[in-house]
Amino acid sequence: MTPFQIIFNPISASELSRMPKELQLKILGEFRGLPEELLKTDVTGDVKGFGKMERQGKVLYRFRLGDYRVYFERNRLGIVIHRILSRNTLKDFLYRSSLPTGEDQELEQNPRFWELIDAAR
Repeated sequence: MTPFQIIFNPISASELSRMPKELQLKILGEFRGLPEELLKTDVTGDVKGFGKMERQGKVLYRFRLGDYRVYFERNRLGIVIHRILSRNTLKDFLYRSSLPTGEDQELEQNPRFWELIDAAR
């Protein structure tokens, strides 16, 4: 298998570190099969089973894991995780933004969502 890195930005690393150890291990364990799925398509292609949002040429994927949503982007070395949000946190965000829940296209068009993602830069 090709070497594959999972890179946490400072915000996502902080979000993960605040979770109970059991939940951290569960989230990290779910990524064990993720690299193989991501390597099956080129960096710009769709990945089956993942939400996809795009803005100004930047593609962001959403991976559902129980009550959490992991937002990441692919690159040639692996993936960069931008945010790990509780379902309730995301619902709160969507409610405050007056967006219907579960609509990647609506999130894609909302600049406040991208500000949330880009906050680590």
